Amino acid sequence: MAELNRVLLIGNLVRDPEMRTVSEGVAVCGLRLAVGRQYTDRDGNQKDEVCYVDVDAFRAQAESCGKYLHKGSSALVEGRLKMDAWDDRETGKHLTKLKVVADVVHFLGAPRGQGETAGSADRQGVPGSNRGSSQAAVPQSRATPSRPVQAGTAHRAA
Repeated sequence: MAELNRVLLIGNLVRDPEMRTVSEGVAVCGLRLAVGRQYTDRDGNQKDEVCYVDVDAFRAQAESCGKYLHKGSSALVEGRLKMDAWDDRETGKHLTKLKVVADVVHFLGAPRGQGETAGSADRQGVPGSNRGSSQAAVPQSRATPSRPVQAGTAHRAA
């Protein structure tokens, strides 16, 4: 039987990356990505829908994400789905959470401090909130990903 576990997402970070270290000193960067879509309902009204996705990047990719991404950054994530399961310490209840393990994170947009106006990073964290920003709005479907960030490099799209 054929199997495939592959995820591609483009969205904006809703908070700054969270760096941590796990066993044997492996760097992990936790990202929370807002991925939006627009659709027309039965009555012809435009609707926005947002899905928030937790992403973990590891090792050199994690260090690059922690260094160059921030709240409001646009990113394309290539990875796989992973189900975490644990027992809650207080209730003893069995809990699960679906997240994405990133293979590669493509940084979209200008590096921190370049091409941003005061406060624009905060407005970008919420999909559809670029209204009123001095930056040109680019529909998500037209975004062109940069080359992948390879271990030990810090590449950003111009």
